[in-house]
Amino acid sequence: MNARADHEAPALLPVATPAAVRAYARVAVRGARATATLTAATIVAASLVPLVPPIAVGRLTQAVVDGRGTDALVAPVALVVVAAVASGLLVRASQALLARLVVPRAARLRADVLAAALRLPSTTVERTSPGDLVSRVAGDADEVVQAAQGSLRTFLGCGCTIVLTLGGLATLDWRFAAAGLLAVPVQAWTLRWYVRAARPLYAATRTADGARTAAELTAFGALPTLRALRLGGAGRTDVRRASEDAVESRLRTVRASTRFYGRLNAAEAIGLSAVLITGFVLVRAGEATTGQATTAALFFVGLFGPVNGFLATFDTVQQATAALARLVGVLGAAPVGPGSARRPSAPEDPAVALDVVGLTAGYEGHPDVLHGVTLRVRAGERVALVGRSGSGKSTLAGVVGGVHAARTGSVHRSGEVLVVTQDVHLFAGTVADNLRLVAPDAADTALRSALARTGALAWVDALPDGLGTRVGAGGHALDAARTQHLALTRALLADPDVVVLDEATSEAGELGRGLDDAVDAVAAGRACLVVAHRLGQAAAADRVVVLDHGRVVEQGTHDDLVTTGGSYADLWAATTTAGPSRG
Repeated sequence: MNARADHEAPALLPVATPAAVRAYARVAVRGARATATLTAATIVAASLVPLVPPIAVGRLTQAVVDGRGTDALVAPVALVVVAAVASGLLVRASQALLARLVVPRAARLRADVLAAALRLPSTTVERTSPGDLVSRVAGDADEVVQAAQGSLRTFLGCGCTIVLTLGGLATLDWRFAAAGLLAVPVQAWTLRWYVRAARPLYAATRTADGARTAAELTAFGALPTLRALRLGGAGRTDVRRASEDAVESRLRTVRASTRFYGRLNAAEAIGLSAVLITGFVLVRAGEATTGQATTAALFFVGLFGPVNGFLATFDTVQQATAALARLVGVLGAAPVGPGSARRPSAPEDPAVALDVVGLTAGYEGHPDVLHGVTLRVRAGERVALVGRSGSGKSTLAGVVGGVHAARTGSVHRSGEVLVVTQDVHLFAGTVADNLRLVAPDAADTALRSALARTGALAWVDALPDGLGTRVGAGGHALDAARTQHLALTRALLADPDVVVLDEATSEAGELGRGLDDAVDAVAAGRACLVVAHRLGQAAAADRVVVLDHGRVVEQGTHDDLVTTGGSYADLWAATTTAGPSRG
C-alpha cells in the first residue's frame, strides 16, 4: 500500500505556456494547407455577400427619390434574391470545409490527451486531483472542439466583412468611412480591457470546474464510508463549497462579459450617429445622393453583427485558450511515448527473468520504504511476497512492474512485465471488449480458450449474451470477484514474460478456489511475483520471500520456512490455528 499521508492536498497537473500552446497548434494544422486555404477562400466569398443587400436597397431608395418607374426596381430585387441564395450555399460549403479541417484534428487532440494521461507516471496520477484530469479530458476538450468549429469561421468571416465594408464606405465617400471609424477607439479600448481582464477569469473558471469535479468524484467514491460513519453532511459541505466557488467564478466572467458588450453597444451608437450626421451633411450639400447615404448607413448597421462577432470571438478564444493550455499541459507532463523511457536491461543470466539488486525505493516526499532489497526470480518460477501491512510488498511489486521508480539499485527484466492489482477496473463495453484491450485482434475462439484456462468460461457463458454481454457502466453488473477474474484472463491473453500479481485475488468471495486456479494458469510457464494476502497462496509458490520494514528477512520454500521457524512460521502457525487458509 501507499505510504503517503492522507492529509496531503491533491496537486494539479501543469498548465502549458502560451509558447507551448502555439507550437502545438502549428503542428496540428501541418499537412492541411490546401484544405485550410480552400476553407478560408470560401469564408471570404461568403463575407462578400452581405454587402449586396445594402447596395441594392440604396439603389431602390435612389430610384424612389428620382421617381423612376417600377422597371428600376427589378434589378435590385433580383440582386437581393441572388445574394440570399449565394449566401446559403457559401455558408453551407464553408461549414462543411471547416468541419473537414477541424473535426479530425479535434479528435486527434482528445486522443493525444487521453493517451498522454494514460502514460502519466503513477506517482503523478496519485498526487493529482482526479477531477483535474477528468475535467481536462472531458470539459476542456469539448471547449476547444466547440471553439475551433465555431469561432474560426466567425473570426475569419467577420474580419473579412469588416474590412470589405469599411472599403465599401470609403468607395462611397471617404468621409463615411472616417465617421464609422470613430467607433474604433472605444472598441479597441474595450477589447484591450477585456483581454486583460478575461484571461485570468477564464483560467480560474476552468480550475474551479476541475476542483468541483474532484469534490464530486471524491464524495461519490467515499459514499459507502460516509454513510456508514454518518458523515454525509461533511461530504455535502465539500461539494457545496466547491460548487459555490465554481458558480462564483462563472458569475465573475458573466459580469465581465456584460460590461464588455455594454461598451461595444456604446461604440456602435457613436459610429452610427456619426455616419447618419455625415450622410445628412453630404446630402444637404449635394455631395452625396440619398441612395449613397442610405447604403452607407446600412453598411454601418451591417457591421454591428460582424464587429460584435469578431470581438466576441475573443470571449470564446479566452475560454478555449485556457482550456487548450490545460490540455497541452497534460501532453507536456507525460513521457513522449511508450518507448521514450529507458527500459530495464535483461539479466545477465538467461535463465533469470527478474533480477533486483540493492533496491531502495519510496514515495515522493517520504522516507525510503524499501532498503537494499535483492531478489532473483528464474523463468517459470513463482515467488510469493509475504509480510505484514506496510512491510513494502506492494512498493516492491510496483517498482518491479515499472509503476514506481527506484531511488538506488537496479531492476533487470527479461522482457515485458504485466501488473494485476487488487484495484482492477471493469470497462464499459462487452466482456469481449474488456478482454481485447490487450489483444485487439484476438478471435472469439482465443478469448474462450483463455477463459477456459482461467476457469471463467462457465460463468461468462451463463451471462445473458455470453462474450457479447455489455458490462460496466449501464451494463450487466459483475461483482468484484468476477471483475478480478476477467483481469486475470486479460493477463493470460497478454502473455507477458513476467507477471506481478499484487493481491489480485483479494476479492475472491464465492469464487474462492476459482481465482486461485486462474492465478495458476497465469503463472504457468513464466516468472511470477505474487503479493500474497492469504498464506495459502504462499504455500502454493515455489519460493516465499518475507519482507519486514522494507527488508528481506527470510526466503525459501514454504516447507523449509515452516520447519526452520521464524517470522513466516509464526504467521503460518497463527493462520492454521485460526482456521485453514483457502488456497
